Order: sequence, then structure tokens, then C-alpha cells
Amino acid sequence: MKILVVCGSGLGSSFILELNVKKALESLGKEAEVSHTDLASAKAETADIYLGAADIVNELAKDKGIIVSIFNMMSIAEIKEKLEPFL
Repeated sequence: MKILVVCGSGLGSSFILELNVKKALESLGKEAEVSHTDLASAKAETADIYLGAADIVNELAKDKGIIVSIFNMMSIAEIKEKLEPFL
């Protein structure tokens, strides 16, 4: 399974969120390939789950895969809650 963390520029916030997604997966006892990128690049990449802030990630086409909106990228609990149904 591949999870792509998306933000506007693909730098700071998506990297922090990627680290927190990895922590959430570890806490759930799940494994996945996790990487981060910017919105423009995400439109050309393939993943099982696209994850990011609602205002960014919702710009991806719905046929891209599962789109998960996160409101607090520092909340491991929120990340776990939103990812778990798709793992």
C-alpha cells in the first residue's frame, strides 16, 4: 500500500505530516510506503491513499484513489482515526 502526503509546496508541512503518518501506522501495527509531495506532482503520481489538509488534498480528482483530509497534522490520534478504515 502506498500513502502519498500532499501539501501546497511539498516541503515542510507534508514532511512533518509524513513523519506523523509513519508514527500512526506504527502505533496501529500497519505498514505502508509513505512519501510526500506537492499538489501538482501528486496529480501525476499514483497512490492508494492521498492524505493532506482539506483545502489542498480535496483538489485531487476523486478517481485518483482514497482521499483523506486531515485538520490537525500534529494529531496522531486524528491521523489514526482517519486512516484505519482504509488499511
